[in-house]
Amino acid sequence: MIAKAEWSEGMFYDGQSQSGHVLHMDASAEHHAGMSPMEAVLTALCGCTSVDVVSILQKKREPLTSLTVTADAEQAAEPPRVFTKIHLTYKIHGNVSRKAAEDAVALSKNKYCSVSKMLEKAAEISYSIELDAA
Repeated sequence: MIAKAEWSEGMFYDGQSQSGHVLHMDASAEHHAGMSPMEAVLTALCGCTSVDVVSILQKKREPLTSLTVTADAEQAAEPPRVFTKIHLTYKIHGNVSRKAAEDAVALSKNKYCSVSKMLEKAAEISYSIELDAA
């Protein structure tokens, strides 16, 4: 896998993946032109675990209608400002059983999500699950 980031001007950078997709990053305090690099990492965590949970629930034939994963993170006060705590909230819609949801999230966190496995070396990662049958 290959990726690159190219400085465009000021605090603006364009990241590009090997597949050709572009991510605009803005390292300024305001983040008007894009995500900060750390926001991108946190978003990648949400995306990675979402892929796992959806796949697992679909394989279990659970009637999932939507999933939103939200991350709330704390960073170290001094540089390097690594994440120290991350709490993930899984909002699962559909008539998904609590056990299936818990199993899917645990499998993602403990086995499948590469981003989570990397981040847990520096941060305590916790989660909660909100089920909505609607």
